[in-house]
Amino acid sequence: MSLDYKQIAQPRPDSPGSFLIGLFFGFLLGLGVAAGIAVYFFKTPAPFSERARVPDKTPPVAQNLPDPSKAPPPVEDKPRFDFYRILPGREEPVTDRQLREAAKQPGASKDVYFIQAGSFQNPADADSVKARLALMGLEATVEPADLAEKGVWYRVRLGPYKRIEEINRIRQQLAQNGVDASLVRVKDVPTN
Repeated sequence: MSLDYKQIAQPRPDSPGSFLIGLFFGFLLGLGVAAGIAVYFFKTPAPFSERARVPDKTPPVAQNLPDPSKAPPPVEDKPRFDFYRILPGREEPVTDRQLREAAKQPGASKDVYFIQAGSFQNPADADSVKARLALMGLEATVEPADLAEKGVWYRVRLGPYKRIEEINRIRQQLAQNGVDASLVRVKDVPTN
């Protein structure tokens, strides 16, 4: 059995117009995909960008003490539950020296410590640091703090901690991963 090559259909040449139309639509499709990717990347915040980082220290809060002679009338004292404001008492920054002294004192301390990994005006920046800490296996919270003269700042905090050894271990882990963190002590307010 022999093949007759004359009977095999020869491909007919396509018209130049259909080639150009296909090329044009392919170009438009590629341009549309590239534009969509560009819009996606420029609209989403960079998760681990260090360029928009605000210093880790919380701006100082002015202490405006009220005049006792001009006290407002007492308001009914209802419990107010605010998810992010779980810190009782007064906060103050803690130095390494103060932490070492606290470790030397015997007995259970009523002080509670938080490790602050950052303070940001942009909540997306705070969430970005929280996500970075989660990748390290650390659970953090973002707490908004309304500072009278500065506006709302978003603090990224780990804790609460009572054991100095645990605080030192976590601070060392943060330092190894390039996270500059500060320590905050919340003094327990005595209840009457």
